[in-house]
Amino acid sequence: MKTYKIGLLKGDGIGPEIVESAVRVLEAVGKKHGVSFVFTPYLIGGAAIDACGQPLPQETVEGCLASDSVLLGAVGGPKWDGLPGNIRPEKALLGIRAAMGLFTNLRPAKLYPALKNACPLREDIAAKGFDIMIVRELTGGIYFGDRGYRDGEYGEEAYDTERYSRMEIERIVRVAFETARKRRKKVTSIDKANVLETSRLWRKIFHEIAEQYPDVEIADMLVDNAAMQLVRDPSQFDVIVTSNMFGDILSDEASQITGSIGMLPSASLNDGKRGLYEPIHGSAPDIAGQNKANPIATVLSAAMMLLYAFDERAASDDIVTAVDKVLQAGYRTADIANGATMYLSTSEMTDKIIQSLSGEKV
Repeated sequence: MKTYKIGLLKGDGIGPEIVESAVRVLEAVGKKHGVSFVFTPYLIGGAAIDACGQPLPQETVEGCLASDSVLLGAVGGPKWDGLPGNIRPEKALLGIRAAMGLFTNLRPAKLYPALKNACPLREDIAAKGFDIMIVRELTGGIYFGDRGYRDGEYGEEAYDTERYSRMEIERIVRVAFETARKRRKKVTSIDKANVLETSRLWRKIFHEIAEQYPDVEIADMLVDNAAMQLVRDPSQFDVIVTSNMFGDILSDEASQITGSIGMLPSASLNDGKRGLYEPIHGSAPDIAGQNKANPIATVLSAAMMLLYAFDERAASDDIVTAVDKVLQAGYRTADIANGATMYLSTSEMTDKIIQSLSGEKV
């Protein structure tokens, strides 16, 4: 029996609840496919600040680097909002990505047929459906550039610097093209080349790399137009590749048109197979500890882990199919209930997914 070591970063808010759901599903699918998992929890975010005064302890970094893969819940909450930026819970996310060399973030945004009524777009747009893979550069750009405060012409001012190198752009663009070759063979590059020098370099390199993929259709789109097109006709997109900040914003927009941000998983990868898998939503402190959170995004993140980290495609497909069957059967959590007064708790939705995995009718 294959055994995989998984580091668990439960984090804050609803993080512990949704990670527990994913663990239960992984254990169930592992029994079915003859694989086992060793789960080791590590502190991150606000929970780490409370325990040891810092958002990303060295023990957490070392534990993640020693794991075969890492599953993350969520970090942050109002309890820590007053802290300086360098020790806020969110700082841990940038730190663990850098420590693990995770330069690629894959964020699928798919409208499940069963959730078309929960889609906020016009009925004729939702009826077309969409299945988008957003490839976001994760360790460069404005989030990692020089920043600070200084005295300016009009008093105190703050600054953040956007910076990208050829190497950083080339490697993320290649990921996008390789991803597109396994899908519908279209890549749309999102930038702001009419204003930003970093975007002009991005667009130049994108077209250079595109020449090596003549079988893939390409398009350039300015980020403001992309934001509009995502709600006008999301079905036009296959693979989107973009910078760190643009990818952060657009993937959250894409999540909302799927019916709920609670549906979207993500994978953060390096050159190897080890990566970090997490739902794209936040810690939702308003419902933390109430068994109300939608666990599907975290469960689907675990499915992505099985596929990308462990090459366990059959087990990954089983989880995706189980989620689809549960949704088709009409089961919902509060965020995707679309006005219905009867919906499942976090643990009940997890039970249904595991029931579907076992082959039982849900």
